Amino acid sequence: MADSHGGRPARRSTRAASGSACCWALPTALLCAYGFFCSVRPSEPFLTRYLLGPHKNLSETQVFNEIYPVWTYSYLALLFPVFLATDYLRYKPVVLLQGLSLIVTWFLLLYAQGLRAIQLLEFFYGMGTATDIAYYSYIYSVVDIDLYQKVTSYCRSATLVGYTVGSVSGQVLVSVAGWSLFSLNVISLTSISIAFATAWFLPMPQKSLFFHHLSSQRLSCEMKVMDCKNGAVVQDHPDVQRAPGWEDETKVPLDGEGHSAEQQKQKVDIIKVLKDLWRDFLQCYSSRTMLCWSVWWALSTCGYFQVINYAQGLWEMVLPSHSTDIYNGAVEAASTLLGAVAVVVVGHIKTSWAMWGEVALALFSFLIAAAVYVMDTVHNMWVCYASYVIFRIIYMMLITIATFQIATNLSVERYALVFGVNTFIALALQTLLTVIVVDASGLGLDIFTQFMIYASYFAAISLVFLVSGICSIVEAYRRQEQVQSRSPESQ
Repeated sequence: MADSHGGRPARRSTRAASGSACCWALPTALLCAYGFFCSVRPSEPFLTRYLLGPHKNLSETQVFNEIYPVWTYSYLALLFPVFLATDYLRYKPVVLLQGLSLIVTWFLLLYAQGLRAIQLLEFFYGMGTATDIAYYSYIYSVVDIDLYQKVTSYCRSATLVGYTVGSVSGQVLVSVAGWSLFSLNVISLTSISIAFATAWFLPMPQKSLFFHHLSSQRLSCEMKVMDCKNGAVVQDHPDVQRAPGWEDETKVPLDGEGHSAEQQKQKVDIIKVLKDLWRDFLQCYSSRTMLCWSVWWALSTCGYFQVINYAQGLWEMVLPSHSTDIYNGAVEAASTLLGAVAVVVVGHIKTSWAMWGEVALALFSFLIAAAVYVMDTVHNMWVCYASYVIFRIIYMMLITIATFQIATNLSVERYALVFGVNTFIALALQTLLTVIVVDASGLGLDIFTQFMIYASYFAAISLVFLVSGICSIVEAYRRQEQVQSRSPESQ
C-alpha cells in the first residue's frame, strides 16, 4: 500500500507536466499558424499599382488624398474600443473579428468598384489593424508567465516569416511567372481565409488582464481550498462537479462588497477597470525614463506609419510601374529580414541607455530623416529602395530598444496599457498630420511635398532629443561632481 501511495505523486506530476505542455503548445501552434497565414499577402506590396491600374482605374488624387487617409481615421477611432472589447470578450472573438475584417477587405479589393467602395475597404482594413492587439495579447491569457518570452518570440516570428513569404512569392509571381495582380489578391484572400478557419480552433481563455483578472484569482483560490480539503489535485480533474453550498463549506473569501467569485464573474465593473487603468497610467508615466522612451515611440511611430503608407505612392511617381518592372515585394522582404537581423544584433549591445539613450535616439532619428529626405529628392528608383530599407532597419532597431526599456520595469498588464497608450497617441498625431497634409479636405499636398514634411518631422524629433539628451548628461555629471565633493575622501 505504501508503494502504491508513493507512486501516485510521480504519475500525477507526469500527467501534470504533459498537460501543461499541451496547454501552451496547442494554442501557441494554432496562433502561430493563424499569424503566418494572415501575413501571407503577396498582393500587399503592389497595392498602389493595383488601385491605379485598370482593375480599379482610380486617380492619384483619389488614392493618396481620399482613400488612404480612411485607414488612419478608422484605426484611431477603433483602437480604444477594440482595446477594451479585446479584454472584456477574452481575445478569441476579436481574433475572429480580425480574420473576418481582412476577408471583407480583400473581397472588396477583388470585386468592389468606385471611390466609396474602396474607402469602405480601407475602413475594414483599419479594423483588421486595430484588432492586432488581440493576436499579440491572446497568448498571455492561456500560458504561464515563465513562458511569455518564448511564446511571444514564436508568434512574432510566425508573422515575420509569413510577411516575408508573402512579399517574396508576390515578387516572384509578378516578375518571373507574369501573374496578374488580381491573381495575387486571390492568393491573399485564400491565405486569410485559412487563417480565419484556424482561429476557430483556438481555445477560449478563462481569464484576461483587466476585466476577468480578479475572477481568475478567485478561481485559483477555490482550487487550492479544494486541494486541501479532499487531498486531491484539482487540475487533474477539470470536469469535477461542485456540490451545492460548496462555497460555504470551503469558506471562499468574499470581496469588500460581499460578492462571491461567481457573482464577480457575472458582474463586471467597467468604471473600476477604467479607474485602475487611469491609476496605472499615472504611475507608469511618472518615470522620466519611461516618459522619454514613450514620447519617442509615439512620435516616431506616427512618422513611420506615414512613410510606409505612402512609400508605394512615392515609388509610383519616381518610376511609373506601368512602364517598367517594379520590385516592391523584394524590397519589403529585404527590409523586413535585415530589420530582424538588426533587432537580434541590438539585443547583444551593452551600453548605458539611461545615460546615452536620448542622444542615441537623436542620432538615429537624424539618420531616419536623412533617409526620407534622400527618398524624396533623389529621383532614382534604386536609391529610393535603398533609403527605404535603411529607414525600416533603423526604426525596427530603435523600437526594439524602446520596447525593451519600457518593458523592463513593467508588469505584463502595464506593458499592455503603455503599448496601447503610445500607439493611440501615435495614431492621434498621424491623424492630425493626415488631415493637414494629405487629406483632400486639408492641404492635399502632392506626394513629394508630403515626404519633405516627413523628413522635416523626423529632423525635429532628432533636435528635441538631442537637446534633452545633452541636458540630461550635463545634469548627471553635475550630480556626480556634487556627490564626489561631499564624500569624505575629497575633504
